[in-house]
Amino acid sequence: MPKFVTAAEAVALTKDGDMLATSGFVGSVFPEHVATAIQESFLATGHPCNLGVMYAAGQGDSKERGLNHLGEEGLLTKVIGGHYGLQPKVQKLALENKCAAYNFPQGVISHMFRDIAGRRPGTITHVGLRTFVDPRLEGGKLNELAKAEDPVEVITIGGQEKLFYHAQHIDVAIIRATFADTKGNLTFEHEALYAESVSIAQAAKACGGIVIAQVEDVVEYGNPQTRFVTIPGLYVHAVVQA
Repeated sequence: MPKFVTAAEAVALTKDGDMLATSGFVGSVFPEHVATAIQESFLATGHPCNLGVMYAAGQGDSKERGLNHLGEEGLLTKVIGGHYGLQPKVQKLALENKCAAYNFPQGVISHMFRDIAGRRPGTITHVGLRTFVDPRLEGGKLNELAKAEDPVEVITIGGQEKLFYHAQHIDVAIIRATFADTKGNLTFEHEALYAESVSIAQAAKACGGIVIAQVEDVVEYGNPQTRFVTIPGLYVHAVVQA
């Protein structure tokens, strides 16, 4: 059974050094309330710190919202993202070499969440060959700190070159839904899309991590909304009503 907690209590479940996965496309299905609580906790206590984050689509408003809440020096030390344009605070950390920053194709990251969920070693695809993601060029590395790792390699399968994107270990998935019932089942009636919500919840579960879900409201199990469950409660560790 999930815990029904405040945003601050949910943040306390996140440990220093954890790798996060966040849902969202611009502002859709992004867990704004929980992200704000992470920032507030870090500024007040210094924790959680040294976090990583992995996400597919850009998440923010080009100002303060979305992943900009994580754009504090010391809070964020590793970023794997498909789009940085909406996160000027994260951009600044990357440009100033204050976090290891990688830019991979959005679709590859989407598939990678599924591969992590399936406990596969990574994602094999032709996407990114002979572009800046190819390790023979830049390997998707945006700064000097990123050069400490080589998360992409060239392999040959059936006589054809492919890129192998190494799977990441997801400690905490943070997602947003519309309703949770009292057993943690999640529905998405008021959301514009699901994005990677299901995949990152499954990825965190496969890694032995936790899933924090921000929702508008909590309803009783058996409520009519239960017919529209998208993410079963067995994946959900904590629910934050916001």
